[in-house]
Amino acid sequence: MSKHQKHIWHFTVLEDHLDSFSHMNHATYLQLFEQARWELVTERGYGLKKILATQIGPTILEAHIHYNRELLLRENITIETECTEYRRKIGKIFQRMINSQGQEAATLEIKLGLFDLKTRKLIAPTNEWLHAIDAESL
Repeated sequence: MSKHQKHIWHFTVLEDHLDSFSHMNHATYLQLFEQARWELVTERGYGLKKILATQIGPTILEAHIHYNRELLLRENITIETECTEYRRKIGKIFQRMINSQGQEAATLEIKLGLFDLKTRKLIAPTNEWLHAIDAESL
C-alpha cells in the first residue's frame, strides 16, 4: 500500500449476522470491523502468528461507532480501514462500512496501542507494527 491508502475488505451479510428485526445485529458491526483490521495486519505481516511469537500485539483503548443504515441479509458490504494518526503510544484507525448501494452504513473510530503481553503495558509502536497498519508516514 502507498501512503494512507485505504485497506478494502468485502463480505456478505449472513444469516447468523441478523437479529430479531432481520437486520444485522449491532454487535456484529464491531466483529466485522475487527475482522477487517485483522485482514489488514495479517496481509502486512503482523497476524496472530507474529503476535504469539513476539508477545506484542494491538489492544483497543476506545471505540466510537455510528450506525447510519441497516444492513440486510445477503447484502454485499465493503469495509474501508485507514490509520489516521499515531502519536507516542496511541494510534487512531477510522473504518467505514459501505452497503451495496454505495451508502455509508456505519463508521468506527478506534484508539489503539501496542501491548506487551509480558509486561502487560503499552509500548511505543515498532516499525513492523507501523508498517502493518500503514502508519509509517504519519
